[in-house]
Amino acid sequence: VFGKDITLLLILNNLSSDHKTVKVDMSASTILYTRRAVAEILKATTSVDLGSKQEKHIRLKIPYSYYGKYLTTDKRIQVTALCEVMNMRGLKLLVEKTIILEDTNIIIKIPRRVVANKAVTLEISYANPLPEPVNRCVLLVTLMNQQVKIHLARLAPKERSKIYFEFTPRRTGPLQLQVDFSCDKFSHVKGFVTIAVAPA
Repeated sequence: VFGKDITLLLILNNLSSDHKTVKVDMSASTILYTRRAVAEILKATTSVDLGSKQEKHIRLKIPYSYYGKYLTTDKRIQVTALCEVMNMRGLKLLVEKTIILEDTNIIIKIPRRVVANKAVTLEISYANPLPEPVNRCVLLVTLMNQQVKIHLARLAPKERSKIYFEFTPRRTGPLQLQVDFSCDKFSHVKGFVTIAVAPA
């Protein structure tokens, strides 16, 4: 989840009965959806001794403070571990993992029954998943081809808040509502809901 520390586990398994020493170079970078690297956020090297048929785990932690300011709107991190088995004439194994961080969820609550030409109130809640405050919070609500921009108060670390939004649907059938939340630390966290409008 975006805003939280990421914990990864690299599992090394010696399938042979011979003793092995493995040098592991680990790195993590924020990337675009095209896999192009944006910024390297972590680099670590370690050496692991593996006995006959032995398995060992290497824990890797990427705190939010490492990746937060380098993340793009794609919210992707590429982690690689280059494992080199020593004294095996350069036998190398590359392990890769792409992590796509989940956005803070926007929750839209709609009444059980929505009727044409009758005012309806929705509850839209939004959150700051970060361990730091966020400012310049803006909610963009798109409904019936209309956009409403709502400027919100700053949010404390991990704070969730909500607003009430009133509108009157003019016709029956499905109605798409889109909510887009942005602030100074991240942008374009989206929420969608389809509202079924009944005849009056």
